[in-house]
Amino acid sequence: MKILSFLVVCLSLAGSAFSQSTTAAALTRLDAEITKVSQQVTGLKKIDPTLAVASEKTLTELQEDLTYLKVKLRREGSVPPKDLADLGDRIETLRVKTQSSTVKALPIMSDDPVPVVVKVPVGTQMDVRMQTAISSATAKVEQRFEATTLVDVMVAGKLVIPSGTLVRGFVSSVRPAGRLERRGSLTLSFDEMVIGGKRPPMRASVVQALDGKMGDDAGRIGVGAAAGAILGGILGGGKGMLAGILIGGGGTMAASDGANAELPPGTILRIRLDQPLEVTVVK
Repeated sequence: MKILSFLVVCLSLAGSAFSQSTTAAALTRLDAEITKVSQQVTGLKKIDPTLAVASEKTLTELQEDLTYLKVKLRREGSVPPKDLADLGDRIETLRVKTQSSTVKALPIMSDDPVPVVVKVPVGTQMDVRMQTAISSATAKVEQRFEATTLVDVMVAGKLVIPSGTLVRGFVSSVRPAGRLERRGSLTLSFDEMVIGGKRPPMRASVVQALDGKMGDDAGRIGVGAAAGAILGGILGGGKGMLAGILIGGGGTMAASDGANAELPPGTILRIRLDQPLEVTVVK
């Protein structure tokens, strides 16, 4: 019996040591990411001084929070995974916000394809499918999320954004349903697209929330359709809208039934570009 108890204690200590080691490694990675973002902020001072000042303030807060988690690990031996995830999301959001959108010159060979920058204009709409569920009951500000485009987006007859392109963003505001404010709401901001190995920054907001079951119809009618009218043929009169969600100013989504705003996996969001999106394509 004593031997069994001894083994249990040893296994417990070994598990605790492994957990501490894993957490320490995660904190080291976050530290490295903060260093990279710090370099971006330094380079931003000549391009956008105002954004650089605001970013430096956020960067200081991130560094302080990282230090707090390091101390917590040292004193208590553990850090909640949620705290690590939240800090990682905030670092990533700042990274996207401060990354340079400057297109670097490329050497042009006579027989090689020529990369050109195409601007997708402000007001362009596209439909994206959410990869995970988001609820105003549990979401946190700056929580990251991902979605994928449903159909090709064409500009002047050129394929600029292929269907299935990854679009990323963050929760910019959230208010859970409660006793005083019974209607939960949240706002999603799209800030980055991953296309052709590049990550062009974007700024887009939600204009409609659609039932994910409409995805098959989107695939059928979306080919060759103008951006912004992908599902127009089947959504006349509100058909296909996600039940229980109202879209307000700035893309804020509120529950219509006095509960929390719920976006299940597969929800289709129609988003609108709030600034031009520059995408590099091969001519």
